[in-house]
This record gives sequence, structure tokens and C-alpha cells, in this order.
Amino acid sequence: MRPSAPPSIHEEERLGKAYDARMVRRLWSYVRPHRALVLLSMVLLLAVSAAQLAQPYLVKVAIDDYISKRSLEGLGGVAALFLAALIAEFVLRFAQIYVLERTGQNVVFDIRSHVFAHLQHLPSAFFDRNPVGRLMTRLTSDVEALHEVFTSGVVVILTDLIKLAGIVAILVWMDWRLALVTFTVLPPLLIVTWYFRIRMRRAYRRVRLLVARLNAFLQESVTGMRVVQIFVRERANLERFHEINRDHRDAQLKSVQYDSIFSAAAEMISSVTLAAIVWAGGSRILSGATTFGTLVAFIEYAGKFFRPLQELSQRYTVMQSAMSAAERIFKLLDTEIPIKSPPKPARIEKRLRGEIVFENVTFGYNEGEPVLHDVSFRIRPGERVAVVGWTGAGKSTLIRLLVRLYDVQEGRILFDGIDIREYDLQELRRSIGVVLQDHFLFAGTVEGNISLGDPRVSPERVRQAAEAVRADRFIDRLPKGYGEEVRERGSNFSVGEKQLLSFARAVAFDPAVLVLDEATASVDPETERRIQDALETLLRGRTSIIIAHRLATIRGADRILVLHRGRLLEEGSHEKLVALEGGLYSKLYRLQTSES
Repeated sequence: MRPSAPPSIHEEERLGKAYDARMVRRLWSYVRPHRALVLLSMVLLLAVSAAQLAQPYLVKVAIDDYISKRSLEGLGGVAALFLAALIAEFVLRFAQIYVLERTGQNVVFDIRSHVFAHLQHLPSAFFDRNPVGRLMTRLTSDVEALHEVFTSGVVVILTDLIKLAGIVAILVWMDWRLALVTFTVLPPLLIVTWYFRIRMRRAYRRVRLLVARLNAFLQESVTGMRVVQIFVRERANLERFHEINRDHRDAQLKSVQYDSIFSAAAEMISSVTLAAIVWAGGSRILSGATTFGTLVAFIEYAGKFFRPLQELSQRYTVMQSAMSAAERIFKLLDTEIPIKSPPKPARIEKRLRGEIVFENVTFGYNEGEPVLHDVSFRIRPGERVAVVGWTGAGKSTLIRLLVRLYDVQEGRILFDGIDIREYDLQELRRSIGVVLQDHFLFAGTVEGNISLGDPRVSPERVRQAAEAVRADRFIDRLPKGYGEEVRERGSNFSVGEKQLLSFARAVAFDPAVLVLDEATASVDPETERRIQDALETLLRGRTSIIIAHRLATIRGADRILVLHRGRLLEEGSHEKLVALEGGLYSKLYRLQTSES
């Protein structure tokens, strides 16, 4: 049965509901370990609100009970209480912001670590279908959007609602008629908020889409910069970047425009309401129905009442963005990992013998487009087998299936008589050393790139591996030797040097099977000759698979497999295949000989 392709996350960015119970429940699993900090943060937020709400009322008391009566006795105590409330607000706000940020950062740390760990276990087919730039957006922008849930989202919204309820209660208690004047702001403010919320939602959706597109383009352009420069594509790339960057700028300006208009409209409505409070309050003061201190307190409370309402639209958008980010992150985390170890893997006793059997293997990267057709062969322990064929014949696919970067769709692959799907995935891959033509070095040191940080590969073993493939000759000339810095992708080393380090890396792990996939294609003839001399020792007694275009490099193989359009057409020794009249290998050999 052909497995379904891993789902692509290459979809349009979107803003969903501001509150999604399913997403919140999943987010809570990351918040739960830090719930003590969340509770402390909410307590501090309530304490800050209490300190803020106390201040206008203390002003009212000072005016009505002391200033208006021209009595200074006791006024100092009220002033001291007001100062204490200010100091308490400052101290509590500092503690609250720190605890809130700490909670958010801890949760973001856990989520980002989980997402990265999951990415490392996804199959190669997933990365074939998803641009690296978009995956980077998931790990950076989307995860960071979840941080906003804590710093500007649900906790702050909850506190704002509690503060609003407190203000409403105080206003009604002080003067319910004047409170009704204050509440007249709600209908127009809610209408304006609703109108701009829809438009700001669309604007933010457009911004997030273009951020992801910008990241994807930048990642691809920087990675392929050498190709861009070699083929003089700088102008074309710059024009394309200008187009995406311009769209992003315009989308940002559109969101700023809506935000600015909304803020100005909300400010105007609140100012009109304050004028109404002054007019109504002044009338009630003249009629003796209320006091001047009450009016001053109303104006102060009204300012504190309007601000959360004005910020409601922004917080709503933050929650929408966070819920959408959570949906995208959890969609990534829900991506099935089809290639994994079985519950009870077959045991590997010290070292595998190295027998490899392909039985009727059929495989294709795309549905209905098989790359390998019913391929069967057996490699005996310690045998040296070469695989040749035209480009696209399926040679490298054999290796990807052997190390389970992909799984066969029909047939099976046996390693020492056991289906490779029965082994622990990590143990299987540790038993197979692979040197690819596309050599990859990580930022770090030379020694770190050979050992890959595996504690089982000692510094002495690293040096032995480098000596075995003759890499020590250029490493010893480096200023810091094995401690020499390796820049990103090994940009400070030549192609041949990177290839030698890849050889040393494979040898250092002492695998039961060594695979060379066009491993000497990037080195000069002299270096290749030295490597071939070293390989004679390294491959002796070890099962090895050598994929090569240059047939002269595989003449010493015990057996040669000839692939053509995904089918195994011929197999045998070099002499046997050359002598096969009309054979594909014979034709390839004669073509290369005549070119030489």
C-alpha cells in the first residue's frame, strides 16, 4: 500500500477565532508546569489594579473632606496613602511584568524546543514539500506570537475585565446618575471597535502572509547566493525582493492606518464623554446633588475606564494572531512521523555482519511515478559492490531507502536477514556510514564536524579517522589544527577539503556498511588517488556500496550493479560486464574510454 504524502504547511496565513477552546487546552499543557508563576502574575495584576483604583478615590476624599472644608488636619494622612498607592503600583507593576514575561518566555522555550525536536524526526518527504523559510517562520514568528498571549493576551484581558467591573461598581456607588452619563460611551465605542476590528484583522492577516513569504525568499536567496552571482541574477533577484518587500511595507502601512484611525476615533469619543461628564457633573454640583471631589474622581475613573476599551481591539487581534499561530504550530506537531523505530526493535549484538538484500523493491517520490521498479539483489557481508547508471537511474534512491530516509512502498530491504523496519532507527543508521557528494559541514570546529559531538567518538578516534583518509595533511597545516573554526556550511574550506572531512566523519563512526555516493566526484585526481589508496584499507572486510559515474574508480569492485530507469538490468564483475556485447555497462565504459 502506497503511503500518503506528508501534509504540506505551505498554506496561506490566516487569523482565526480570538478564542479557540481546543487550542487553549493544548497550550495549557505547556503552561501547566509554570502554573505557579501564572497564578502569581494574576495576583500581582489584581494588586496593581487595586492600587490604581484606590488613587482617584483618595483624591475625592482629599477634596471633599479636607480641601473644600479648608481643613489641613488629616490631609497629610490621605496624601501619605496616595503616595503609598503610587509606590505600591510601581513596585507591584515591576514584579508583575517580570513574572509575566518570565512565564511567557518559559512557555515559548518549551514550545520551540518541542517543535524543533519534532522537526528532526520528520521524514525527508516532508522537507521536500515545505520551504525552509516557512518552517523558520513557524519556529520564530509563530512561536513568538504565542508569547503575546501572556504579555498582551488572555491574562491582561482578564485583568482588564476585572478592573472594568471594579470601576463600574465604584462609579455606580458614588453617583449612579453620573455613571449613566459615563456609560453612554459604550455603544459608539463598541461600534467603532467592531468596524475597525474586521479591517485590522484582514490587514494583520496580509502582514503575516507577507512576512512568511519574505522569510522564504530571503532564505532561498542567501542559500543560493553563489548561483545568483555566477549567473548574474542580482538585478532580477533584487527586483523580486523589492516587489515582496514593497507589498510587505504597504500591508504594514495599511494596518498602521487602521490602527491610527481607530485610536483617534476612540480618543475623540472618550473626550466627548469626558466633556459630557464635566457638563453633567457641573450641573449636579450646582444643584447640590454631588460634590466636586466626586466629579474629579469620575474624570479620573473615566480615563482608566476608556483605556482598556480602546485597547480591546488590539488585544482581540493579538489573540486572533496567537490562536492562528497555535493552530499552525500544532498542525506541524501533528504531522505524522511515519518513519520511526518499532515498539520492540530487533536487537543488534555489538556489530552487524553487513549482509544487505533488496527484495522486489518499488519506490517513487511522487504518486504514480516510481523511481525504482521491482529491484532485487543481494550483497554479501564484506562484499564491495558498485552501482552505476545514467543520471536519474535511481542509484542514490537505493541509499536513501537503505538508511530509511524514505520507506519502500513495495517489497522490503533486509539487513542481516531482518527487515530494516524492525531495527531501532538510530542503531540502523549508526551501522551505515554514508559519504554524499553534497557534503555538509556545520558551524563549529574541525573536530566537532568529524565527531558530530558524539561522546563515543574520542579525539584520538577523530585523528585516526582523519589520518586514514589523508585529511590530516591539510588539518595539520591549519592554525588551530583540529580546533580550527568551521564557518557556516564550511565556506572557509575548499570543496576537496570538505569532502575529505566527510570521509573522516564516516570512518570515525566505524560502521558495518560504508556507502560512497559519488564521494570522490569533487576532489582532484591526486587527492582521489590518495583517497583510493586509503579506501583499500578501510573497505577491506567491510560491506561497501560505491555509487560512481567514473567507471575507472570502480574496476576493483567485487560486483557491479547496472541500473537503468529504475530497473536492475545487469550485474557482474567489471570484466564480465565489459565483455557483454550490447550491454549498457559496456556502452558506458566505451563512451568514457573514448572520451579519455
